[in-house]
Amino acid sequence: MGLFNARKLKEKRKKARWKKKKYRDRIRSKMGKFLDPLEGAPQARGLVLSKRQIEQKQPHSGMLKCVRVKLIKNGKEVTAHASRDKAIEHIQEHDEVMIECIGGSQGKAYGSLPGVKYRVFKVNNISLEMLRTGRKQRAAR
Repeated sequence: MGLFNARKLKEKRKKARWKKKKYRDRIRSKMGKFLDPLEGAPQARGLVLSKRQIEQKQPHSGMLKCVRVKLIKNGKEVTAHASRDKAIEHIQEHDEVMIECIGGSQGKAYGSLPGVKYRVFKVNNISLEMLRTGRKQRAAR
């Protein structure tokens, strides 16, 4: 710590503050970058851009079936999980899907899903669960 060290100390403190969640959230909300893609809504409609597989976090193993969705209301892209067995087979590219928050703590990812905060529950206005169990059919185009 020298006599002319004030600038360096100030810069270090400025950088270190970004590690604190409370500070980060406060500043980002002021900047307008810390916005929820669903904009506070519980659900949102979107178009499927692509299907993808995401590897689970440790200590679990397995590939999770997810879709990349572009939200209709604001054009933002999010990754949504197609939950349960064979659910991904009932979703094609360019389908209109409804997504909802997956329910992780503090609005974050759930369990061993890295970076996935949403899940698909409807495909073309038909419940994914109904399609999956065979109780309803996809509309023929």
